Amino acid sequence: MLDNTLKIAVSALALTVGATAAMAQDVPSWCGPNEASLALLDGFGGNSWRLVTTASGAEEVAKCPSITQFEYADGQGDTQKAISDINSMVARGINALVVFGDAGPAVLPALTNAYRAGAIVVPYRVNVGGEAGTNYTKFIGSSFKDDGVNWGNWIKEQLPDGGNLLFLSGPAGNSQGVDELAGMKEVLDDSYVFINPEPFAVTNWDPSLTQQVLSAEIAKNDQIDMIVSDFGPSLVGALPVFAEFGRSIPAIATSDGNSLSCFWAENQESNPDFKLFTVATGNDNVRLAVQWAVAEATGGTPPTDEIFKAPVFEDSVSGTPNPVDCRPELPGSIYLSAEMTGEDQAKAVGQ
Repeated sequence: MLDNTLKIAVSALALTVGATAAMAQDVPSWCGPNEASLALLDGFGGNSWRLVTTASGAEEVAKCPSITQFEYADGQGDTQKAISDINSMVARGINALVVFGDAGPAVLPALTNAYRAGAIVVPYRVNVGGEAGTNYTKFIGSSFKDDGVNWGNWIKEQLPDGGNLLFLSGPAGNSQGVDELAGMKEVLDDSYVFINPEPFAVTNWDPSLTQQVLSAEIAKNDQIDMIVSDFGPSLVGALPVFAEFGRSIPAIATSDGNSLSCFWAENQESNPDFKLFTVATGNDNVRLAVQWAVAEATGGTPPTDEIFKAPVFEDSVSGTPNPVDCRPELPGSIYLSAEMTGEDQAKAVGQ
């Protein structure tokens, strides 16, 4: 269902590329004069975060009239299909590839072959190994360590005397969680105890597994002062477990999502310890990658940034830079920190 929705959403946005660009009054500096084609490739496209991210990438492409063809492919979590998608786009003569390489270094040979065949290749967000100028054109990362530092500073404000922290991340060994932990440990001393298995409790960013993991940790630990998670919406189904143990939901440092913000709005009065701090969940990382790929393919001026820095988004305590923002009239599966409007995100996720 999500895959079909994604194809519909991307196809609809792709059809707007020419029309939107033709009406544009100001062409961005990263859009050069040379015509080119561009493909956005996901290793896995089947969740709401990817739907919004892909739609955001298509929206960014539409700002450049020099991009005359836009394509999309979803690897569907299958490494071999993701590799085949890359090879296919190169065989079709697509000039620029923006790649979310979920499989990491496993897709590096395909990216290298594409680059050596003359394509502009821009992997982003997930570390695929290799190096720019040898295996691909440019890697556009995300400063996950900065997220960890931001979480750590807020944790210190809320728990000045230390406390027990439960850190949840995605698949075992993922570089995002490792970097975030390094950022937190830059600002937190030994009075802050991580009670999860090292380096983090594995959830695969899956809501059902998150619930299992959180239930087990609550049962094992009488005191959890703070939960840290790098995908906030996956917590929503699990947090009611605290009530089953007769405990208040603790403070949470995480990434944003409308479902989580609305859960906080509905439950914070009955959970006095439930404070919420979020960083932007990073959908717009794709925009920076698109800008680099378009600039290289069309002869535009590349952006100055090579790393996407997710800003702090919500703080229920200080209200700075924003109080917790719930839009109950919109789907829970959108991300209000994203540049794309909530209404357009709703269309992208098919609601």
